[in-house]
Amino acid sequence: MTGNRQPTIKTVAARAGVGRTTVSRVINGSELVSADARARVLAAIKELNYVPNSVARGLVTSRTDAVALVIPESESRLGAEPFFAALIRGVSGALADTRTQLQLTLVRDQFERDQLAETVATRRVDGVLLVSVHARDRLPGMLEEMGLPTVLAGRRDERERLSYVDSDNAGGAAAAVRHLMDRGRRRIATITGTLDMDVGRSRLAGWRDAHRKAGLRADESLVEAGDFTEEGARRAMRSLLERAPDLDAVFAASDLMAVGALAELRRQRRQVPDDVAVVGFEDSILARHTNPPLTTVRQPVEELGRTMARILIDITRHGAERRQLTLPTELVVRESS
Repeated sequence: MTGNRQPTIKTVAARAGVGRTTVSRVINGSELVSADARARVLAAIKELNYVPNSVARGLVTSRTDAVALVIPESESRLGAEPFFAALIRGVSGALADTRTQLQLTLVRDQFERDQLAETVATRRVDGVLLVSVHARDRLPGMLEEMGLPTVLAGRRDERERLSYVDSDNAGGAAAAVRHLMDRGRRRIATITGTLDMDVGRSRLAGWRDAHRKAGLRADESLVEAGDFTEEGARRAMRSLLERAPDLDAVFAASDLMAVGALAELRRQRRQVPDDVAVVGFEDSILARHTNPPLTTVRQPVEELGRTMARILIDITRHGAERRQLTLPTELVVRESS
């Protein structure tokens, strides 16, 4: 090396001819590395005199008293969805008395993913809180392989191995649909969340389960995929009305999507709730300011964030075992239904 510039994990990866993740696995003792790659990485580390931050502090297990809240979404998505703001409040509130620094990390592209890998490999944080978990996202697997304590908001599927805190998505959705049925609605459509996320699949499962338990056939033509955005819900509501103009209710898998559905119903001069009843999910601040105010399923988002943070602190400081919790939801009835 020339000058005073210290080698980084990127430098080691380039010298060894491998990816940063491979270097991270070698540093953290993972067995998921070939003997040849391990030898090249170790040779590069020795040649460059590379010292991970954790080693430089004296012990691999030393604490940084910092955790990363990782959100693989864009700034626009982060700002548009009340869910994220409430979750961050919950996490920061739980950490306030622990003298733990919170690092908010957005992962929007491969460069930022590589930066996160280096942060994890060099143990600049004690653990990770990971939000917006998609089925094909490699981040949870990467964090698991590197041995860094991780707590998810939600889960990848029912076989999840990592710690997580979730809401009762299926039960909450089923309660919303039963409420609509109790109000005499029979053509109940749903605008789903993103279906490569367990939260989207579970809320759709709740819609189906409510029909099954009521002895009714769940009409799959009344299912329209959404993406947890307002604009996506507008398009979904438009498609539903085109093919099922006689629908009399819609369950949107988030409050933000319910706002989009309300806007499209208003544009098409459908009265809510007289013509079409609408129910959302979350009970965000949006629900109290729609016209009419929105019936919704309350999920305890701040409590979810607090619980995630407490579990992570228990793991990093006290060696606690993995925990997987599901928090209850509650139907909040307002004028939209």
